[in-house]
Amino acid sequence: MVCDEKHKSLDVVNQVDQSCTANMSQHEFDLWSSLLQKRTGMVLPVQRKSFLVTNLGLRMKELGCRTYQEYYDILSSGMDGELEWKFLIDRLTVHETRFFRHPASLKVVRDHVLERIRNRPETSVHLWSVACSTGEEAYSLAITVDQALQQAGRDAQENYFSVVATDISLPSIKTAREAKFKERQVLNHVSLEWLEKYFDRLEDGRFQVVEKLRRRVCFTPMNILAIVPEVVGEVDVIYCQNLLIYFDRAKRFEIVDEMARYLRPGGLLILGAGELLGWDHPEMKKLGFSDVLAYKRQVKRA
Repeated sequence: MVCDEKHKSLDVVNQVDQSCTANMSQHEFDLWSSLLQKRTGMVLPVQRKSFLVTNLGLRMKELGCRTYQEYYDILSSGMDGELEWKFLIDRLTVHETRFFRHPASLKVVRDHVLERIRNRPETSVHLWSVACSTGEEAYSLAITVDQALQQAGRDAQENYFSVVATDISLPSIKTAREAKFKERQVLNHVSLEWLEKYFDRLEDGRFQVVEKLRRRVCFTPMNILAIVPEVVGEVDVIYCQNLLIYFDRAKRFEIVDEMARYLRPGGLLILGAGELLGWDHPEMKKLGFSDVLAYKRQVKRA
């Protein structure tokens, strides 16, 4: 996969001509932007050119590539290209996340679950965490549902719930499955009560989500532009925040239209505030929260 065999050693790689990555022509930027949009649907504005240059440059140095065209050719070369693309997309997607990142949205989820299990005590609850990154969001959802069940006086073992969590980044999915987090990632955002209940402290100082909660969450790699029905199934809650910002308006509508197909009647769709304006769907009703962008799928009348 290396562009030139003579560039294998780290010393030589570090000597790669910096000018090739410091200067990207408009044609090259358009070429790379087009590739990113074609494969992921993400739109990269010219204002983020420096972001693209930096991340491509780092990966090119690792491989010993001297020009953007050499690296572009690698990504277009069969199985090797497919494997390399998985590494690159992890560099080009932002993984900013944390436990309980948006409490107001999680409160809406909790109240929705409470309403659902109180009206139908025997029901199961299924959630989908879209663009789950390294897992903090998905585990936050699982804790939220577990707490809702307890608040309703239900035993989680008797009331089945699950979270399917998807992301385009394979390294992020791997990290999420391990469920091991640095001390600052946990202590800064998780209450002491929940820390003791849902995390085990490891010998290296990190915290790991307890096994009984990990069993509730299934992580799988998936591109939001190629949803796999067998993976998602029918869900009661779709939680999708900080993803739509990467797409243009038309593509955002397409993505949300498609996601809505997987919601059960009465199901809840939660998006990032300000990420979707002017969307209209005949089966979806926007809820009147001031700080949460949420839609509910209407129950069809017989």
